[in-house]
Amino acid sequence: MMTRTKVKHLHDKPLNTIFFEHHHHQSTLLEGLNSLREKEELLDITLIIEGNVFKAHKAVLAACSDYFRAMFTDNMLEARQNEICLNGITANGFNQLLEYAYTSRLSLNLANVQDVLEAASHVQMVSVIQACSNYLQCQIDIENCVDIATIAETYSLYQLRVKVYRFMSGHLLEFSRSAEFYRMAPQQLENLLAYDFPVDCSEDDVLRIVLDWFFQVDTNELDVRLSYAFRIIRYIHFKEISARKLDSIIQNVFTDRKYEWQLYKIMLQEARQQYTKDTDQLMDSYLLNSRGMEMAVLKIGGFGVGGVTNEITYCFSTERKWKHLTSIPHVEQCNFGTAVLNNELFIVGGCFNQSLQENIHPFGFKFSPRYNKWSTLAPMKIERCRFSLNVLGKMLYAVGGVSESDEFDTSTCERYNPVMDAWFMIQPLPVYLTQHAGASYENGFECSLYISGGIDRDIVQSSMYCYDAKSEQWKVCSPMLKPRADHVMLNIGKSLYICGGWTEDEETLARSLVDTIDVYNVEKECWEVVTKVPTPRYHAGIVCIEQKIYFIGGFHSDTMFDRDTAAIEYYDIETDLWTTDDKYPQDIWEHTCATLYIPKCRDDMEVIPKTESPL
Repeated sequence: MMTRTKVKHLHDKPLNTIFFEHHHHQSTLLEGLNSLREKEELLDITLIIEGNVFKAHKAVLAACSDYFRAMFTDNMLEARQNEICLNGITANGFNQLLEYAYTSRLSLNLANVQDVLEAASHVQMVSVIQACSNYLQCQIDIENCVDIATIAETYSLYQLRVKVYRFMSGHLLEFSRSAEFYRMAPQQLENLLAYDFPVDCSEDDVLRIVLDWFFQVDTNELDVRLSYAFRIIRYIHFKEISARKLDSIIQNVFTDRKYEWQLYKIMLQEARQQYTKDTDQLMDSYLLNSRGMEMAVLKIGGFGVGGVTNEITYCFSTERKWKHLTSIPHVEQCNFGTAVLNNELFIVGGCFNQSLQENIHPFGFKFSPRYNKWSTLAPMKIERCRFSLNVLGKMLYAVGGVSESDEFDTSTCERYNPVMDAWFMIQPLPVYLTQHAGASYENGFECSLYISGGIDRDIVQSSMYCYDAKSEQWKVCSPMLKPRADHVMLNIGKSLYICGGWTEDEETLARSLVDTIDVYNVEKECWEVVTKVPTPRYHAGIVCIEQKIYFIGGFHSDTMFDRDTAAIEYYDIETDLWTTDDKYPQDIWEHTCATLYIPKCRDDMEVIPKTESPL
């Protein structure tokens, strides 16, 4: 009775349940099961594979494998047997699976991975299949990529398949010079081209490589390859191959192979069809190849509600989603020069705060979107910020700005040679300028750099200067319709478009926004107003893509940061119409914008989240 009373009394109190979890219980359980296996205790199933005997516990195998779970729990004949013969896998492969089931350890190498993968696929051990795929992704090289592609396709390993074809594309020149390339099955070459990953060669090189693949084979297999000719040739981007280069390839490849009229005919038909399609041809000669690449708008650095940032984001026109691309490899800075040359982004100079003091620096960096890597440049001769950086004749030109060397605005200019990785001083500007705009103009033999507006000794300028790259001299051009600072100049066709910025009231010296886009006709040397900006602003990012001028971010005045700091509008030059686009996800100003070809498939597609301004 006393015992019963005590138990009843305890039950009447709150339960006060506490859950206890032993962190090493799983490993203890595995060690115990493996000890039972090694001592051959409580074993209830024997598997015979290639004459080799493997003893195990049904419960362990069923817990790790859907195949064994179905075998031992469903109403199957094997469920009542103690000895089973397994066909279609190797003893070596299954031995690794058994070790993994009892120890969670898997020993993979190039000699056994295919056996392990074959066995894991047969008995449906998903975790081992993924482990094999991850291992092979880290082992891809020129000598084994074809075999790994075959494995990926045999076992439907999508991630591995994508990784190996991306590797082949990125190393296409080297790969095509190896014997492995010519071992590719027709379906594999078709897959390689169809994936449309970035390649390390021009499109005429791609065509030569493909044609060589057709003929680097025994006569007995040539007919098989030629039967795939249409399916393969349709993936060649003939619009990126000039007629002269195509004719040269035809002469070199088919001179001694006139009898291969089928391939010759298919190639010419596809070339004619692509040349006559109403699609835009790649016009940017600096881009090695557009395969796997797409034009994107970049937002570079600037300020947001969190302060200055080095973040660079991008947006494809087809997706309308802003994503993180990279960050400038420097302490947070602003007022740097931005330019794109050979589809690489150059960030040069700028200033940063340290101990509440502005520091100006001369250092530069360039970013390769294809390799997703930054590299450093030789520093400028003079440190500068709030200057212009432009590309002219495959060189970079840094003009004016603020410099600690001059202790004020500077008139100095310098040119960067990317081949030599060196800066050279050139003829200085006739005036001291900062917060101006620059744009290059190249037409036939004419190669000039134009500099507009800016501030000279605290006075906003309307001046326009032109630097002739041949004579290496500056000349004065017709001035702008009104003074501007912190604006952007764009070369579109045969004209220069002046966008954004601010000017000063002559009497009050107060800032006022310039609400027009003005155009300078280079040949006629005259100006005209082409449109009014619906939402005037300064410190906006302004860029042209496909004959459309985009205004991204920026604000109305120093006292109104919260107005339209995420707005995006664009002006269509051909239709003379303005359109309001979706806003940038965050408030931004004092950034720059540029266009760059970005790989369409990236591993870090991080979309920028939308945030509301706290103001």
